Amino acid sequence: MATIEARAIADAENRRRKRNLTPGRIAAWVVMIGFLILTLFPFYWMLRTALSTTRSLPANPSSLLPVDFTWGAFQRVLGLGTQAQAIAEGGSGASVNFWLYLRNSVFYAGAVTVGQVFFCAMAAYAFARLRWPGRNVVFGVFLGALLVPPIFTSLPNFILIKNLGLLNTLPGMILPTFLMTPFAIFFLRQFFLGISREIEESAALDGAGPWRTFFRIILPMSTAPVTTLAILTFIQTWNDYFWPLLVGNSDQTKVLTVALGVFRSQTPAGSPDWAGLMAATLVAAAPVLVLFFAFARKIIDSIGYSGVK
Repeated sequence: MATIEARAIADAENRRRKRNLTPGRIAAWVVMIGFLILTLFPFYWMLRTALSTTRSLPANPSSLLPVDFTWGAFQRVLGLGTQAQAIAEGGSGASVNFWLYLRNSVFYAGAVTVGQVFFCAMAAYAFARLRWPGRNVVFGVFLGALLVPPIFTSLPNFILIKNLGLLNTLPGMILPTFLMTPFAIFFLRQFFLGISREIEESAALDGAGPWRTFFRIILPMSTAPVTTLAILTFIQTWNDYFWPLLVGNSDQTKVLTVALGVFRSQTPAGSPDWAGLMAATLVAAAPVLVLFFAFARKIIDSIGYSGVK
């Protein structure tokens, strides 16, 4: 009897699998795998170039495997290689003060993320829950700011930072986006609107004011969207290029994105040091990639829950 039941269950499972394995489903999987390959292939090509020697790359440019395999490019980026070794492998001999620029990038992105998330959370709560004259008008102005390209605000911000005497300083790079951005406020406001008002009413009955309600109740309940906003802000700030180039052009304030551009321009009469450039790009992108893939599910879930389509 048990054997007959097991066979019936197996037959039902096989029929279910056959029903699910339709031509449309197979085509969808093929398309998804194709898009996945197209998305990941540039990263593989960067790795293949970084593990090659710049001198040997022109000899076999279409090879899918590293040409004359070496770790020399990564050694140059991390300051472990010599100038003679770099020139022997086809590099320009130019050096990148990687650890200094990495420190600047971490401080710049980290400070902007902490300040922006903290102040935007308070502003979003004020727009979502507090009642004050002109609230909807002010929020409409904030939403309108989303339509303004960042390039339009770069010149006024640059003049302001220059007048404050903060050019070529990390505070000068951080200040324009330290307090808040329209997207961050809109993102958190959508989540706060979904929190039941009964929770806040219960807190008010217990004698909690707006500040205590926000910091002791609302903020702990908003861990997922706040974490997601912090990750998105950190990634965007880490990849920022134009503003750090405009304001922080000295070695003490230069971030990795700007340093990589300068490294590419420091070339001999021939081609750039592509192996070193790709190695530096991979090392610089590694923290962001790890951060994104580690929290990819949380980011997608929080964006969908907050109503951002």
